[in-house]
Amino acid sequence: MLHNNILALVITFAVSLLWLRLNDFAAARGWVSSRLSRKIIHIGTGPLFVLCWLLFDDAPSARYLAALVPLLITVQFALIGLGIIRDDAAVQAMSRSGDRREILHGPLFYGIAFVVLTILFWKDTPTGMVALMLLCGGDGIADLVGRRWGKHPLPWSPQKTWEGSLAVFLGGWVLAAAVLAVYVAAGVFPAPWTAYLAPLTAIALAATLTESLPLHEVDNLTVPLVAALIARLWW
Repeated sequence: MLHNNILALVITFAVSLLWLRLNDFAAARGWVSSRLSRKIIHIGTGPLFVLCWLLFDDAPSARYLAALVPLLITVQFALIGLGIIRDDAAVQAMSRSGDRREILHGPLFYGIAFVVLTILFWKDTPTGMVALMLLCGGDGIADLVGRRWGKHPLPWSPQKTWEGSLAVFLGGWVLAAAVLAVYVAAGVFPAPWTAYLAPLTAIALAATLTESLPLHEVDNLTVPLVAALIARLWW
């Protein structure tokens, strides 16, 4: 029923906004660095949003209502990045250097990926959610691991490391597998859960290779795009 999906929309928006504002507050107070806050938002937003899909029914309009959440947040990002809205806490949380214009790159592309994949794939297939989880858990954790433990540069991308790429694969694989387990347990996708792991491994490898390429500021688009294209071979 439409009113149930409206309630699901309100809950999803409230959860997403609360998560973003908690991180904005922590960054503004100096409890976490801007870089760490940016990555916490990157990693945590996706799983919360995708798990909230379970609140929606199978009405044709459900995917569009759910997509309103990342769409509205992405529009907000764009307005902040353009300087139309002033939100110093959000800039502190989502930019590396404190320059609001940085939001017009990675964070904006991140939001666009969520809107498009939600509408295209929804709960009809694991494709969209797997692509998003590889973006969140994989690309999100790569910078953190690479900067702290990365010692061995990639030959084709010297600014990235083998350690960071391993984190991309493991982080994305684990997060995607966990979300798939929830959806299988909820009866949205057919059991057994183990049947999804071999395709997931191949998709995660493709996403990892894509993230390793020397492309600046476009990982939030290229990683989910490649993951979704490869996932279509199975689902």
